[in-house]
Amino acid sequence: MARTAESVLSRERRGTLAPGDDPREILELEPNATDEDIRAAYLQKVKEHPPERSPEAFERIRDAYELLRDPRRRALCFLLSVDAMGPLVSLVADRVGKRQFVGPGPWLDVLREK
Repeated sequence: MARTAESVLSRERRGTLAPGDDPREILELEPNATDEDIRAAYLQKVKEHPPERSPEAFERIRDAYELLRDPRRRALCFLLSVDAMGPLVSLVADRVGKRQFVGPGPWLDVLREK
């Protein structure tokens, strides 16, 4: 079974997103959304779900935006999504060892770089 990026990211990095949540779906974005599209969608969603009225929805929106606003994190979300490369992730996991893909592993180092 292929994983989404959120299932690979640590809980600290995911925030309120559960494994399987797609940050693009939360912000209602196309896979090829630009930085401007991401920001506009975030601002629109925040208007629809302000923190004082829906704190849980706001946190999910904020966490989705945090994942997508950084180009490296956004690329990781795309690369590890089921739509993009699910079969390839399985093939690579078989070749390099499945333990490389359990938990945050080497991917977390990529996310920590700023």
